[in-house]
Amino acid sequence: MPTVLLTGANRGIGLHLAKQYAADGWKVIATCRDPAGASALNAIDGDVHTLGLEVTDDAAVASLAREMRHEAIDVLFNNAGVAGREAGTLGSIDSEVWMQTLRINTVAPIKLAEAFADHVAASAQKKMAFVTSRLGSIELNTMGGRYGYNSSKAALNMAAKSLSVDLKDRGISIILLHPGHVRTDMGGPSAPVTPEESAAGMRKVVAGFDVADSGAFRNYDGSPIPW
Repeated sequence: MPTVLLTGANRGIGLHLAKQYAADGWKVIATCRDPAGASALNAIDGDVHTLGLEVTDDAAVASLAREMRHEAIDVLFNNAGVAGREAGTLGSIDSEVWMQTLRINTVAPIKLAEAFADHVAASAQKKMAFVTSRLGSIELNTMGGRYGYNSSKAALNMAAKSLSVDLKDRGISIILLHPGHVRTDMGGPSAPVTPEESAAGMRKVVAGFDVADSGAFRNYDGSPIPW
Protein backbone atom coordinates (compact mmCIF):
# COMPACT_ATOMS: atom_id res chain seq x y z
CA MET A 1 0.00 0.00 0.00
CA PRO A 2 1.09 3.62 -0.50
CA THR A 3 2.71 5.80 2.15
CA VAL A 4 1.91 9.37 3.23
CA LEU A 5 4.16 11.58 5.35
CA LEU A 6 2.03 14.17 7.11
CA THR A 7 3.02 17.18 9.25
CA GLY A 8 0.83 18.77 11.92
CA ALA A 9 -1.07 15.50 12.30
CA ASN A 10 -2.13 15.78 15.94
CA ARG A 11 -5.23 17.95 15.50
CA GLY A 12 -7.63 19.64 13.11
CA ILE A 13 -7.26 18.92 9.41
CA GLY A 14 -4.04 16.98 9.93
CA LEU A 15 -5.68 14.56 12.34
CA HIS A 16 -8.52 13.88 9.90
CA LEU A 17 -6.09 13.40 7.02
CA ALA A 18 -4.30 10.80 9.14
CA LYS A 19 -7.57 9.07 10.02
CA GLN A 20 -8.79 8.96 6.44
CA TYR A 21 -5.55 7.76 4.91
CA ALA A 22 -5.25 5.06 7.59
CA ALA A 23 -8.84 3.96 7.02
CA ASP A 24 -8.03 3.49 3.33
CA GLY A 25 -5.12 1.22 4.19
CA TRP A 26 -2.25 3.64 3.67
CA LYS A 27 0.89 3.62 5.76
CA VAL A 28 0.71 6.92 7.64
CA ILE A 29 3.86 8.57 8.97
CA ALA A 30 2.31 11.25 11.16
CA THR A 31 4.50 13.96 12.65
CA CYS A 32 3.83 16.50 15.38
CA ARG A 33 5.81 18.29 18.07
CA ASP A 34 4.57 16.20 21.02
CA PRO A 35 3.81 12.58 20.07
CA ALA A 36 3.26 11.55 23.70
CA GLY A 37 0.50 14.13 24.07
CA ALA A 38 -1.18 13.33 20.74
CA SER A 39 -3.82 11.03 22.22
CA ALA A 40 -6.29 11.27 19.35
CA LEU A 41 -3.58 10.58 16.79
CA ASN A 42 -2.18 7.68 18.77
CA ALA A 43 -5.65 6.15 18.99
CA ILE A 44 -6.12 5.84 15.21
CA ASP A 45 -6.47 2.27 13.98
CA GLY A 46 -4.26 1.19 11.12
CA ASP A 47 -0.66 1.40 10.01
CA VAL A 48 0.08 4.73 11.72
CA HIS A 49 3.53 5.76 12.93
CA THR A 50 3.62 8.87 15.12
CA LEU A 51 6.93 10.70 15.13
CA GLY A 52 8.12 13.84 16.88
CA LEU A 53 9.21 16.65 14.59
CA GLU A 54 9.66 20.38 14.96
CA VAL A 55 9.30 21.46 11.33
CA THR A 56 11.44 24.58 11.82
CA ASP A 57 14.40 22.51 13.05
CA ASP A 58 16.38 21.93 9.85
CA ALA A 59 18.76 19.52 11.57
CA ALA A 60 15.85 17.41 12.87
CA VAL A 61 14.24 17.35 9.42
CA ALA A 62 17.51 16.28 7.81
CA SER A 63 18.03 13.61 10.49
CA LEU A 64 14.54 12.18 9.92
CA ALA A 65 15.15 12.09 6.18
CA ARG A 66 18.36 10.13 6.74
CA GLU A 67 16.62 7.69 9.09
CA MET A 68 13.91 7.14 6.48
CA ARG A 69 16.29 6.98 3.50
CA HIS A 70 14.94 3.60 2.40
CA GLU A 71 11.27 4.68 2.69
CA ALA A 72 9.41 5.62 -0.50
CA ILE A 73 6.82 8.32 0.18
CA ASP A 74 3.93 8.52 -2.26
CA VAL A 75 2.46 11.73 -0.82
CA LEU A 76 4.32 14.31 1.25
CA PHE A 77 1.52 16.36 2.85
CA ASN A 78 2.77 19.64 4.31
CA ASN A 79 -0.05 20.61 6.63
CA ALA A 80 1.57 22.22 9.70
CA GLY A 81 1.02 25.96 10.03
CA VAL A 82 0.22 28.89 12.32
CA ALA A 83 -2.05 31.94 12.14
CA GLY A 84 0.46 34.55 13.32
CA ARG A 85 -2.32 36.76 14.66
CA GLU A 86 0.04 39.08 16.52
CA ALA A 87 1.45 40.07 13.12
CA GLY A 88 -1.93 40.75 11.57
CA THR A 89 -3.13 44.25 12.40
CA LEU A 90 -1.60 47.47 11.14
CA GLY A 91 -0.42 49.54 14.09
CA SER A 92 0.39 46.56 16.31
CA ILE A 93 2.49 44.26 14.13
CA ASP A 94 4.91 42.07 16.08
CA SER A 95 7.96 41.64 13.83
CA GLU A 96 9.19 38.53 15.63
CA VAL A 97 5.83 36.82 15.24
CA TRP A 98 5.82 37.74 11.55
CA MET A 99 9.24 36.20 11.04
CA GLN A 100 8.24 33.05 12.94
CA THR A 101 5.07 32.80 10.85
CA LEU A 102 7.16 32.92 7.68
CA ARG A 103 9.54 30.36 9.14
CA ILE A 104 6.74 27.88 9.92
CA ASN A 105 4.37 28.51 7.01
CA THR A 106 6.83 29.16 4.18
CA VAL A 107 10.37 28.02 4.83
CA ALA A 108 9.66 24.82 6.76
CA PRO A 109 7.46 23.16 4.10
CA ILE A 110 10.02 23.85 1.38
CA LYS A 111 12.88 22.56 3.54
CA LEU A 112 10.85 19.41 4.21
CA ALA A 113 10.26 18.99 0.48
CA GLU A 114 13.97 19.49 -0.15
CA ALA A 115 14.90 16.87 2.44
CA PHE A 116 12.39 14.28 1.23
CA ALA A 117 12.54 14.81 -2.54
CA ASP A 118 14.44 11.55 -3.04
CA HIS A 119 11.89 9.64 -0.97
CA VAL A 120 9.02 11.00 -3.04
CA ALA A 121 10.85 10.42 -6.33
CA ALA A 122 11.33 6.76 -5.34
CA SER A 123 7.57 6.20 -4.87
CA ALA A 124 4.84 5.19 -7.30
CA GLN A 125 2.71 8.34 -6.93
CA LYS A 126 5.40 11.05 -6.54
CA LYS A 127 3.25 13.82 -5.04
CA MET A 128 3.80 16.74 -2.68
CA ALA A 129 0.81 18.63 -1.30
CA PHE A 130 1.05 22.00 0.45
CA VAL A 131 -1.80 23.37 2.58
CA THR A 132 -1.84 27.06 1.77
CA SER A 133 -4.78 29.50 1.77
CA ARG A 134 -6.82 31.66 -0.57
CA LEU A 135 -5.69 34.46 1.77
CA GLY A 136 -2.34 34.08 0.02
CA SER A 137 -3.94 35.09 -3.28
CA ILE A 138 -2.88 38.62 -4.21
CA GLU A 139 -5.78 38.94 -6.64
CA LEU A 140 -8.35 38.00 -4.01
CA ASN A 141 -7.02 40.30 -1.29
CA THR A 142 -9.81 42.85 -0.88
CA MET A 143 -9.88 42.93 2.93
CA GLY A 144 -6.33 43.92 3.88
CA GLY A 145 -4.81 43.01 7.25
CA ARG A 146 -3.44 39.60 8.26
CA TYR A 147 0.03 40.75 7.24
CA GLY A 148 1.96 37.84 8.69
CA TYR A 149 -0.35 35.01 7.64
CA ASN A 150 -1.27 36.29 4.18
CA SER A 151 2.30 37.09 3.22
CA SER A 152 3.50 33.70 4.48
CA LYS A 153 0.99 31.88 2.30
CA ALA A 154 1.68 34.07 -0.75
CA ALA A 155 5.38 33.32 -0.28
CA LEU A 156 4.64 29.59 0.08
CA ASN A 157 2.69 29.69 -3.18
CA MET A 158 5.63 31.23 -5.02
CA ALA A 159 8.19 28.89 -3.45
CA ALA A 160 6.11 25.79 -4.21
CA LYS A 161 5.58 27.00 -7.78
CA SER A 162 9.38 27.15 -8.13
CA LEU A 163 9.55 23.67 -6.63
CA SER A 164 7.14 22.40 -9.29
CA VAL A 165 9.55 23.60 -12.00
CA ASP A 166 12.65 22.23 -10.30
CA LEU A 167 11.17 18.78 -9.61
CA LYS A 168 9.16 18.25 -12.78
CA ASP A 169 11.94 16.32 -14.52
CA ARG A 170 11.89 13.86 -11.61
CA GLY A 171 8.18 13.23 -12.19
CA ILE A 172 7.13 14.87 -8.90
CA SER A 173 3.77 16.67 -8.81
CA ILE A 174 3.31 19.76 -6.63
CA ILE A 175 -0.19 20.82 -5.56
CA LEU A 176 -1.12 23.92 -3.54
CA LEU A 177 -4.37 23.46 -1.63
CA HIS A 178 -6.76 25.88 0.06
CA PRO A 179 -8.48 23.75 2.74
CA GLY A 180 -11.55 25.97 2.96
CA HIS A 181 -12.65 28.00 5.98
CA VAL A 182 -12.44 25.07 8.37
CA ARG A 183 -13.91 24.59 11.84
CA THR A 184 -10.60 24.29 13.71
CA ASP A 185 -8.73 26.27 16.37
CA MET A 186 -7.44 28.49 13.58
CA GLY A 187 -10.69 28.77 11.60
CA GLY A 188 -13.01 29.21 14.56
CA PRO A 189 -16.13 27.35 15.74
CA SER A 190 -18.51 28.99 13.23
CA ALA A 191 -16.49 28.12 10.11
CA PRO A 192 -18.66 26.45 7.44
CA VAL A 193 -16.38 23.53 6.51
CA THR A 194 -15.73 20.61 8.86
CA PRO A 195 -12.22 19.15 9.14
CA GLU A 196 -13.59 15.86 7.80
CA GLU A 197 -14.96 17.58 4.67
CA SER A 198 -11.76 19.51 4.09
CA ALA A 199 -9.54 16.45 4.49
CA ALA A 200 -11.71 14.34 2.20
CA GLY A 201 -11.82 17.06 -0.45
CA MET A 202 -8.08 17.66 -0.44
CA ARG A 203 -7.38 13.93 -0.59
CA LYS A 204 -9.61 13.66 -3.64
CA VAL A 205 -7.78 16.50 -5.37
CA VAL A 206 -4.39 14.94 -4.59
CA ALA A 207 -5.54 11.53 -5.82
CA GLY A 208 -6.59 12.94 -9.18
CA PHE A 209 -3.51 15.09 -9.65
CA ASP A 210 -0.49 14.36 -11.84
CA VAL A 211 2.69 15.99 -13.06
CA ALA A 212 0.93 17.68 -15.98
CA ASP A 213 -0.98 19.79 -13.42
CA SER A 214 2.05 20.44 -11.21
CA GLY A 215 2.20 23.88 -9.60
CA ALA A 216 -1.56 24.51 -9.62
CA PHE A 217 -3.41 26.36 -6.83
CA ARG A 218 -6.71 24.62 -6.02
CA ASN A 219 -9.57 24.82 -3.56
CA TYR A 220 -10.34 21.71 -1.52
CA ASP A 221 -13.20 21.00 -3.94
CA GLY A 222 -10.79 21.04 -6.89
CA SER A 223 -11.74 24.42 -8.33
CA PRO A 224 -8.86 26.73 -9.34
CA ILE A 225 -7.86 29.74 -7.24
CA PRO A 226 -6.24 32.82 -8.83
CA TRP A 227 -2.76 33.79 -7.76
